[in-house]
Amino acid sequence: MIVEERLVTYINSLEQGNTKLLEDMEKAALESYVPIIRKETQQFLKLLLAMKQPERILEIGTAVGFSALLMAEYNPVDCEIVTIENYQKRIPIARENFKKAGRSDQIKLLEGDAVRILPTLEQPFDFIFMDAAKGQYIHFLPELIRLLKQNGTLVSDNVLQDGDVLESRFAVTRRNRTIHKRMREYLYEVTHHDSLVSVVLPIGDGLTVSSKK
Repeated sequence: MIVEERLVTYINSLEQGNTKLLEDMEKAALESYVPIIRKETQQFLKLLLAMKQPERILEIGTAVGFSALLMAEYNPVDCEIVTIENYQKRIPIARENFKKAGRSDQIKLLEGDAVRILPTLEQPFDFIFMDAAKGQYIHFLPELIRLLKQNGTLVSDNVLQDGDVLESRFAVTRRNRTIHKRMREYLYEVTHHDSLVSVVLPIGDGLTVSSKK
């Protein structure tokens, strides 16, 4: 928990909720331990979408399709969403959820490793949301900058790792040390890149929000 739990609970109590399908998806995901974006992150995404109104959205990390559907539902303008997922067990669940929501034509799901898929994409995007393997963020970044339109927005989730990013690498478990190292590299790079203006926010599990100059 990055922000004091009672404060987060109070903030979340003020939100108006989502559509029934999204609420049902969130409940099912939590029951089956599928990671989806936290409520405070959902609200922040809705705000950014209302402000930016992107026509083309790229998502890295589909999971069961929750965040893609949230962006499709709460973007005030019609948009095209391209989302990438590598975990085969979740892909059919995401496709079924897109079908239930009547969004199969709007959301294009690309199956495979984003490292391989991103270089094949050519048309730029107004908005990019990254919620994938945390140790890969630093490797994805050059392609995301290439694909992001000027004045476009890049949002990266889970960058503070419940506060662990503050710790010495020797204070985290051995199996998490590579992810810890790469995330610290990512945070430095995204906040110091010549093409971006970025901020790190303690929302949810930590977000970076970047605008391309």
